[in-house]
Amino acid sequence: MSRPQAVIKTKFGDITVELFDDIAPNHVKNFLDLANKNFYNGTTFHRVIPGFMIQGGCPNTKPGASGAPGTGGPGYNIDAEFNDTKHKRGILSAARAADPNSAGCQFYVVVKDSLFLDNQYTAFGKVLSGMEAADQIVDQPRDAGDMPKDRVEMTIEAL
Repeated sequence: MSRPQAVIKTKFGDITVELFDDIAPNHVKNFLDLANKNFYNGTTFHRVIPGFMIQGGCPNTKPGASGAPGTGGPGYNIDAEFNDTKHKRGILSAARAADPNSAGCQFYVVVKDSLFLDNQYTAFGKVLSGMEAADQIVDQPRDAGDMPKDRVEMTIEAL
């Protein structure tokens, strides 16, 4: 059985991800549903931390949106689906607030092994190709809040 895939398109290239619908079915369904509704189109990678990860998918980063970047959601939460996946380089995982069941639309791609995240965040995919784009994104000049100084917009398409 093949797993679903999606492509995150950026000005630095495409990041193709395989989605773990067998171990995080609700997160995968949510991610694909939002992608198919064009929810992510025009959002940015709003948090980049070299040696750690790139985070994006917040609707507050769309042009003309109000609200602080990194605080927006789709209007609902997805319960955690913790699994045995290690947060190694290339893992796609759900961003959340302090409540483990507060994920919604934001996600991150791990650019360096970050095993301290294991069993605390829902890993729901992995990069198949395009880590070089993620590496370019994480190396962008950033402000004191880890936001890239130049917008790094994305579109996401389910494959």
